[in-house]
Amino acid sequence: MRLEYLFKRLFAFVRESDPLHQHVALSVLFEIMDSCDRAEVRTGILQDIDKQKTNLESYRHYPGVDLDVLNQAIADLERVSAGLSGTGRIGQATRENEWLMSLKNRFAIPGGASQMDMPSYSAWQLFPEEERKSALLSWVRPFMPLYDGLAQVLKMLRESGSPVEATTQEGGVYQEMLGGKIYQMIRVWVPDHIRTYPEISANKYIVWIRFHKFTAQQKTELLTSPVAFKIALCNV
Repeated sequence: MRLEYLFKRLFAFVRESDPLHQHVALSVLFEIMDSCDRAEVRTGILQDIDKQKTNLESYRHYPGVDLDVLNQAIADLERVSAGLSGTGRIGQATRENEWLMSLKNRFAIPGGASQMDMPSYSAWQLFPEEERKSALLSWVRPFMPLYDGLAQVLKMLRESGSPVEATTQEGGVYQEMLGGKIYQMIRVWVPDHIRTYPEISANKYIVWIRFHKFTAQQKTELLTSPVAFKIALCNV
């Protein structure tokens, strides 16, 4: 989910034409590079894809199952798995750009990409708009198989749980016993008009949720009055 968060930030800035916005896009791209340097990132996503495919196949002979929808879901998983199973490091084509990698090193230093420290970067920021946007997209493209696999896995996981109505009890706490069943994700929906956020704890026995209010003074307060919300326990 951290990678998903980074990709969403990247997509928000990568198509912008302003050099300052593109600077943010590059900083996020470099964060993604660092995040997927660990071998377990790709391995973990591929394992989740295989698990989801196996679970979907088990529904093939259930009565009432829409086989067209089932086959499409399995085909989507196979497609992203094939794209992510390629050889070499994730984003290898981008990593082979020596200038970009030198810029990445400068980004690790506060103010390190300034005109004084990286004049070539300042020159690049003056290139025509379309040329800069095209370069950025070409640097992001090698990481898209990672995003596609990640997005597909999270999409199916989120859709596996149906939201139900719930309310915190006395003292502002909500508890639900899990009966030993293991879930991979807990989703919580709060009404838009309530300026609050959930604090969630869980183990294999129980889910525990309470809500905090974020005040105009940037302070947090525990809400002890009942809060109505929706919750979904997800597992594929």
